[in-house]
Amino acid sequence: MPQDLSEHIVKSYDEQLKRLRELVVRMGGLAERQLADSTTALMQRNAEFAGQIIERDAEINALEREIEAFCIQLLALRQPVAQDLRFIIACLKVAHNLERIGDYARNAAKRTVVLASLPHVGSMNGFEWMARLVQQNLKDAIDALVNQDAAAAERVWGADEAVDKIYNGIFRELLTHMMEDPRNITAATHMMFIAKNFERIGDHATNIAETVHYAIVGDTLPEDRPKSDGSNYAVVRPPAD
Repeated sequence: MPQDLSEHIVKSYDEQLKRLRELVVRMGGLAERQLADSTTALMQRNAEFAGQIIERDAEINALEREIEAFCIQLLALRQPVAQDLRFIIACLKVAHNLERIGDYARNAAKRTVVLASLPHVGSMNGFEWMARLVQQNLKDAIDALVNQDAAAAERVWGADEAVDKIYNGIFRELLTHMMEDPRNITAATHMMFIAKNFERIGDHATNIAETVHYAIVGDTLPEDRPKSDGSNYAVVRPPAD
């Protein structure tokens, strides 16, 4: 094969990998925006803004399909090996996690539409703080992919425990409000689902970090990552008479 043709093929392949990275970064940015806006809509109890977030989810879904098709094309035509193969497979997995993050942000927005018409229950500080942590973890996971930074990915992998602790606190507080006054049940239930949506977004950010770490170093992180979701075992005692 002539040298100039060989160089052209290599350059074309590098450009395709660059385009794939850009698509994933764009999708990550959209997912981050959905999460941030869902949090804003919740804190402001803004049903109209929440409705806009719901409608925007189609853009994330379309981008996932584009990334999937592009990855399949690369696998079929380029037959990548070693780190390139891991990177392309990682992009497939990351796109799937980002699509699920978009779904959870949309679901939170749907609950916010209902909450906006219900009486206020409890404090929103935990929701704001948890969403902020989750958004930072998501941003750091995507940055780790872009920068090929395995250490950063591992830090995200270990950062989800703080999110779980906040979620547990929200869960217990809302249970207490429900037991104190049955009129709080409807609003508190929607808030529990929103908190769970944020917690699951945190889990998907961790999944992305695990995938990125494997793509870079070719080795998996331990399965027993730090996690503190104890809501399944929460015990709330009824208020004293």
